[in-house]
Amino acid sequence: MNKKQKKVFKRILVAAFLFILCKVIHFSTIVNAVLSLTAYFVIGYDILLKAWKGIKHHQVFDENFLMAVATVGAIALGDYSEGTAVMLFYQIGELFQSYAVGKSRRNITELMDIRPDYANIENAQGDLEQVDPDEVEIGSVIVVKPGEKVPIDGVVVEGSSTLNTSALTGESLPREVNENDEVISGCINLTGLIKVKTTKEFGESTVSKILDMVENASSKKSRSEAFISRFAHYYTPAVCYGALALVLLPPIVNLLMGNPADWSVWLYRALTFLVISCPCALVISIPLTFFAGIGGASNAGVLVKGSNYLEALASTKIVVFDKTGTMTQGVFEVNGIHHAQIDESQLLEYAAYAESYSTHPISKSLLKAYGKEIDKKRISNVEEISGHGVCATVDGHEVLAGNGKLMDQYQIPYQACHEVGTIVHVAIDGKYMGHILISDVMKPNAKASIQALKALHIKKTVMLTGDMKSVADQVAKDLGIDEVYSELLPQDKVAQVEALLDAKQEKEKLAFVGDGINDAPVLSRADVGIAMGALGSDAAIEAADIVLMDDDPLSISKAIKIAKKCLRIVYENIYFAIGVKLVCLLLGALGIANMWVAIFADVGVMIIAVLNAIRALQIKNL
Repeated sequence: MNKKQKKVFKRILVAAFLFILCKVIHFSTIVNAVLSLTAYFVIGYDILLKAWKGIKHHQVFDENFLMAVATVGAIALGDYSEGTAVMLFYQIGELFQSYAVGKSRRNITELMDIRPDYANIENAQGDLEQVDPDEVEIGSVIVVKPGEKVPIDGVVVEGSSTLNTSALTGESLPREVNENDEVISGCINLTGLIKVKTTKEFGESTVSKILDMVENASSKKSRSEAFISRFAHYYTPAVCYGALALVLLPPIVNLLMGNPADWSVWLYRALTFLVISCPCALVISIPLTFFAGIGGASNAGVLVKGSNYLEALASTKIVVFDKTGTMTQGVFEVNGIHHAQIDESQLLEYAAYAESYSTHPISKSLLKAYGKEIDKKRISNVEEISGHGVCATVDGHEVLAGNGKLMDQYQIPYQACHEVGTIVHVAIDGKYMGHILISDVMKPNAKASIQALKALHIKKTVMLTGDMKSVADQVAKDLGIDEVYSELLPQDKVAQVEALLDAKQEKEKLAFVGDGINDAPVLSRADVGIAMGALGSDAAIEAADIVLMDDDPLSISKAIKIAKKCLRIVYENIYFAIGVKLVCLLLGALGIANMWVAIFADVGVMIIAVLNAIRALQIKNL
């Protein structure tokens, strides 16, 4: 408990002691009244003060006003113990609620621990200086010692180590990093000393983006939260006027009929009515449920930018995927060399040399498969032909490396490949020499993620890709995706999502999952945009509503489960709180329910609702 909670707890103990003392020992009426009033003011002075401030600022109708009127009225009727009891149990409920919110907030605070306090920079003498991460410029080399947080995104230029990424991804398995590997801020260096060349400013690094998302999540409220806010705005004044009517109308009717007015009886019922009507359970538990859900999700590596997106995710019925980098690793590998007219290793060597100046992923995969250092002196006259391939002179031979269009352009007959993948045809001095098959590697949990979504009753899974039709169809078939649209430009993807949005039912939501910069427009257009965050582009992360820090497609179903559980708890609390209050309000108006029933209807229901709300933090078994 924090200092404020401890102070309230001490006041509760003092008031409870005085209250029990009055009940156990039969003092005189005056002593009993003094002890009860002392207990009342010890526990309730802050509520009375808040109620008075609300009246002064013309913001009368809130729970503080309801509690103040009800308890002061009970004491005015001579029911000292009941007035004190109502205030005592109300404060116990408030303390419990404060502790529950604190527990949920601590989950968020644990995430905030990823914020680095400093960065190590070597000075001219070779000594390390600790500087503010905000002062480190792009391209600077920082030193990260074992046990320290990586303060800024960058590339390892010296050393190797193991990084703990659990605070970011929720994944407990450490990650090995060596020279030329990218590292993201917020990870903890576990073993060796590494030097990192920064690629971003601190404000643009992963850790800053994550913290900004979490800190601003509470500002984007769900429809349920907005409804409860509007409900409380009209509900509280309505019950106050209802209580006033309960005080005035029945006695007046009794007088007109010649019966005793019984003002005290109806005043007591009206005060009971006010205590029962306090909307604390709803006003507190609904935002707390979403807050807990977002906190629990963040611990699992699922960052949600607002409760409105969590609510939309729970209603998702169509999930649309990008292919490369989302369902596949975006890592192209050489998987075969076919119809080689020369030695396969020599064919690969010529292709690698021809493609060595290109930055295309296909070119990188050829260089990786070749595995040797490129002697640039052997290459000349390099010409990259957009959308076709490369023409270069290697060891005095003209080498063509590219797709079928390149071969057609140079009128060179070529062999079609019987396997699905990206095909690099190679011709040397105008003669066809064979082709190299390059395939994207499927993510380990890609197929399991589709099965998990179907188990959650997702109506349709769709894949959109700019890749060729044969490759896209094969990937969709292997994964079990319902529909696939291939050879799409970025604007085509947006148009396809628009068509899917128009075709779905109004209450159904569409989620799009992507990682690349060309996915940003689609992420923005979908009902829920989900970005693969750890390796995804900045533009995709900015445009997305939800970020999966572990880049695992299986986390999509986990995020939906968290959202569904959160919404289920929200509706449980709404139905339970309103149902109990309506029954108790009716019983109170009829004089069947006394102030003790009112305490249960207010504090008891609030405690049960809050206990139910913090279940949203528990996401381990989802």
